[in-house]
Amino acid sequence: MAQIITMPRLSDTMTEGVVATWLKKVGDTIKTGDILAEIETDKATMEFEAFYDGVLLHIGIQEGQSAPVDSLLAIIGSAGEDVSALLSGGTATETKEEKVVEEVKSTSAAVEIPAGVKVVTMPRLSDTMTTGTVATWLKKVGDSVKEGDILAEIETDKATMEFESFNAGTLLYIGVQEGDSAPVDTILAILGPAGTDVSGIAANYKVGAVVDSEVSEPKVEEKVVAQTETTSNSQLPNSNSGGRVFASPLAKKIAQDKGINLSQVKGSGENGRIVKSDVENFSPSTVASPTQAVAEATNTVAAVKPFVPAGEVFQEEIKNSQMRKTIARRLSESKFTAPHYYLTIELDMDNAIASRNMINGLPDTKVSFNDMVIKASAMALKKHPQVNSQWREDAMVINHHVNIGVAVAVEDGLMVPVLKFTDQMSLTQIGANVKDLAGKAKSKKIQPAEMEGSTFTISNLGMFGIQSFTSIINQPNSAILSVGAIIEKPVVKNGQIVVGNTMTVTLACDHRTVDGATGAQFLQTFKAFMENPVTMLA
Repeated sequence: MAQIITMPRLSDTMTEGVVATWLKKVGDTIKTGDILAEIETDKATMEFEAFYDGVLLHIGIQEGQSAPVDSLLAIIGSAGEDVSALLSGGTATETKEEKVVEEVKSTSAAVEIPAGVKVVTMPRLSDTMTTGTVATWLKKVGDSVKEGDILAEIETDKATMEFESFNAGTLLYIGVQEGDSAPVDTILAILGPAGTDVSGIAANYKVGAVVDSEVSEPKVEEKVVAQTETTSNSQLPNSNSGGRVFASPLAKKIAQDKGINLSQVKGSGENGRIVKSDVENFSPSTVASPTQAVAEATNTVAAVKPFVPAGEVFQEEIKNSQMRKTIARRLSESKFTAPHYYLTIELDMDNAIASRNMINGLPDTKVSFNDMVIKASAMALKKHPQVNSQWREDAMVINHHVNIGVAVAVEDGLMVPVLKFTDQMSLTQIGANVKDLAGKAKSKKIQPAEMEGSTFTISNLGMFGIQSFTSIINQPNSAILSVGAIIEKPVVKNGQIVVGNTMTVTLACDHRTVDGATGAQFLQTFKAFMENPVTMLA
């Protein structure tokens, strides 16, 4: 049966996507895991993977065209299959996902779960996930499962993630087959003692039914979050994958057994997919450093200037990218919905310059003034949490964690990578993380998860010689700090005119959450940290 592939939602803010490149054409044979196309979102260009086997029968969006999320992207089915009904939208057969939804809604009776039996439901692996697709089952019915074993690879709205078992037992039932999609909380599998009859559970299980209290959903979320954080910190993305490591389950298992980082392995499979032989033949000496790879990708962008005839009117029309459209939409919304006001303060940077020179004099240590600004902001936010807030119509949310977004200029516009729990980082950790995230952003290898969750934003144009400027708040944040250049000029100290170094910063605040006095107090605390950097080390 033909499967309709729709424009995926590849980021939490994505409303439409552009097909940058089709890697398959009509008539090509498709296997699960093949890369169908490269899709440009509002944040990055990402590879889109097929979750069905068959033949590519129809392409709904051509290269360079944009379309809203859930628009018809392609149709995959059997060779020669008639898809005219699907294209007309008339008598199309129900998709498997719709069938699952119907079955879930029609089931009314709660089912009693026998002792030792655990019902595993489709987990919510991201904040915007509503359905998931089982890309690969790593266990089959009858297999013994231990706590911590990987049950399946599940495709969310953002990435393909391994889903581990938090219970031990025998896999008695699989509710969602490979390639099929199902809503969150749909029955995914059943674990229990070998030989247990679970046919009644499989047929009558209802979402929301009272089940064994030992089935702990929060534990799933906690472990998945921990897994994704570990992945983002310990694995750099494969240069062939646009930020994801594509590998067969067997290759992943061999790499885990041998302690090999898959991000360093070059895949020989289709579209760079890593297979068993790649891991077995891997030699660490042949791998270029990740920093070098990012630098090479960044430096390959060459500016091509059009020929302008002398004495003639010449105009060039550049189609708006998804990123540029999103920047325009979000900043317009922010400017016209949040009542902005601005507070400016001048800092004495003499002590900061001396402290930075001393720190950078240590072996293998290098921090920038921007790193110091980020650290001082994080510490000031802990003392003034109302600046670290968000406005909602029904309530004001005060964030007691500090996630600072750092604006980075890229070829197509602006990205804001986020430093999670910035207040817990040292200056050197901040510097290393900013450099890594900025490199990924400029080489289009940053992941959506690395640009989500900011509570405060910093924009620094000082390196361009800009002395003072104002920024538009990056909602849902309540404030953004604009940082200017360090200027050498005459200043008054102790009644004497001397040569000093100053820097101007401007805080843009949302008056719905941050009053003038609150913003001013934040800047006073920030100023104290910057003018006495030793206090940031306490």
